[in-house]
Amino acid sequence: MIDLWVLLAFLPAALALNLTPGADMMFCLGQGLRAGGREAMAASAGVALGVLVHVGLAALGLGALVSAVPWLFDVIRWIGVGYLLWLALGALRAGPMRAKGRAMTAARAFREGLVVNLTNPKVIFFVLAFLPQFVDPARALLPQFLIFGTILSFGGLIINGAVGVFAGSLGRLVAGSERFNRWLGFASAGIFTALALRLAILERA
Repeated sequence: MIDLWVLLAFLPAALALNLTPGADMMFCLGQGLRAGGREAMAASAGVALGVLVHVGLAALGLGALVSAVPWLFDVIRWIGVGYLLWLALGALRAGPMRAKGRAMTAARAFREGLVVNLTNPKVIFFVLAFLPQFVDPARALLPQFLIFGTILSFGGLIINGAVGVFAGSLGRLVAGSERFNRWLGFASAGIFTALALRLAILERA
């Protein structure tokens, strides 16, 4: 279904993209600081699933629909901005979740990662710009998109998860410090707010 040489060319390109710090990585970093490594890994899994959903939607033509209906892009974008600001407010109110007996569950972290990724409409445009370079138009498009998307998603799952787990380990080392716990809450809120601002100023491609 996919030429071996094309696949070998795609792998380093996907790895380079996964290693580039971006919104997904920063979100998992914030979840690691806020709740811990387990929750950060769950958030990374949610982000990875969101990428796969975007890939599927791009292959099915939603990207063209969003381009043709400009207000749809803005609706999705502002939902994402509002959700990230709500997460920032929650981090400020509660501080690091670990301080309250791991009130943040892995399931909740997974849902938050999924929602944050799905409400970033730029992802679908990125998919439409990047993946077609490796797709053979003479073959079925959807399976090719899904294979490449799965590789990209899995790489992001591992790398973003590792960043979040490291942040969670750092937080555990100083969890007994009230001052540092307060700092973790502010840091998490700052990351979520920065991501919201970044999404708010995005322009359509």
